[in-house]
Amino acid sequence: MTKRITTNWKLLGGGLAAALVAAGCATGPSAADLDKLADDMVKAAFRTQGIAKVERVTQIDETLKLCNQADVAGKPLDAAVAKRIEADNLKTIKWPSDGKFLGDWKQGESIAQSGRGMTWTDTATTVNGGNCYNCHQISKEEISFGTIGPSLYNYGKIRGVADPNSAAAKPIVEYTWGKIWNAKAYNACSNMPRSGHMGNLTEQQIKHIMALLLDPASPVNK
Repeated sequence: MTKRITTNWKLLGGGLAAALVAAGCATGPSAADLDKLADDMVKAAFRTQGIAKVERVTQIDETLKLCNQADVAGKPLDAAVAKRIEADNLKTIKWPSDGKFLGDWKQGESIAQSGRGMTWTDTATTVNGGNCYNCHQISKEEISFGTIGPSLYNYGKIRGVADPNSAAAKPIVEYTWGKIWNAKAYNACSNMPRSGHMGNLTEQQIKHIMALLLDPASPVNK
């Protein structure tokens, strides 16, 4: 949704620029002009309905604001700024309350397959899905998956995770948890949703997805 807004902003910004030039403003629209245009567009195009609140679009944090600005400018985020953003997001990661990282891979597969939740037709008690297959290949049996993200097939096997509970596996287990909880802790402008940080998935759901990726018995690692 954020990407679509950015694209429309560019298109409408171009229309505004042409109008201003025609009116004698050869320098084109100012940043304030574009900000107002984007704000007006959001107010016209989005509304609160059911559990889907317009604040999801209008109230963005510094991370999204800076990444959106870099996207509009068509330039990568400044390296120093990106490093600071990643450090700030890393602090938001909540580790398993009981110290256990893995749940049930079978439930993890069900969560990964589901794209349900957080739409205006859902209720506040609707169980959210992870929608993982929208961006990743996860198992070789799955024939319909997105390619925005890398393939996760053999995720644990490739990384040598024979025993997820071993000391040797700890670094990759913690990284995987952190990546699912808040991907922007590792890549400031990652397209991956901040599933734990934003409350899209519960701690237990993330444990199940962790098992799907790292349990040697999971079809992911066969």
